[in-house]
Amino acid sequence: MPTSSREMSEEVTAKDSIVNRISAQSIVELHFALKLDDGSVVDSTFEKQPAKFTMGDGSLLPGFEQVLIGLPEGVRQAFLIKPEQGFGMPNPNNVQKVKREQFAQDIELTEGFMVSFADANKAELPGIIKSFDEQWVWVDFNHPLAGKTLTFDVQIISVRQPDQMSD
Repeated sequence: MPTSSREMSEEVTAKDSIVNRISAQSIVELHFALKLDDGSVVDSTFEKQPAKFTMGDGSLLPGFEQVLIGLPEGVRQAFLIKPEQGFGMPNPNNVQKVKREQFAQDIELTEGFMVSFADANKAELPGIIKSFDEQWVWVDFNHPLAGKTLTFDVQIISVRQPDQMSD
């Protein structure tokens, strides 16, 4: 028996009201801002193109992905990310003592100055000068956000599941 136009309309309305929520395999488009305790913004897409990624693809650290699970399209929410869920705690072994002579003569060393080295695979390895004397320079190779509690402010723009066709 054919359905009435009212039943068809209710069915369409019900389908339209289904909200896509983020799951472990979702394709997500969102705006985000990463902020320090003092409110200063470390990174943000709110004034740029939104970020688009697939959950679990390594674009976000697991602690950031975990807070997104279950969020629906359209929501804006802020989360506190503790160091253990974010960039980890600083590792004292990541502060290395480097002979000062390994730095170019024309570099004026200052605490907090970022320097770049090449690792064994020739990949860039940035570090921050912690201190120095006449013979040695102590360089911190920890992530700059290690040990920091962060605010992760997100606005979910769209959520798609891998089996959904794109519009």
